[in-house]
Amino acid sequence: MADYTKAVYDILRKHGCTFVRRGKGDHNIYYSPLKGENISVDGKIKFKQAANATLQKAGIKKRL
Repeated sequence: MADYTKAVYDILRKHGCTFVRRGKGDHNIYYSPLKGENISVDGKIKFKQAANATLQKAGIKKRL
C-alpha cells in the first residue's frame, strides 16, 4: 500500500496552505487561502483517491 501523506502535505504548503491546529485522531487542520476556509487533512493518506480528494477540498487542481 502506498503512502501519499508527505506528497499531499508538500503540495498543500507549496500552495500557501498553513497549519492551524491538531484535529481529532490523526487529522490536522490546515487553512487554505485558495478556498478561504479550514480543511481537515488525514495524517495517514494511503490511497490516491483520498489524496486527490484532500487536494480538491483545498482548491488545488493538481492530481497525484
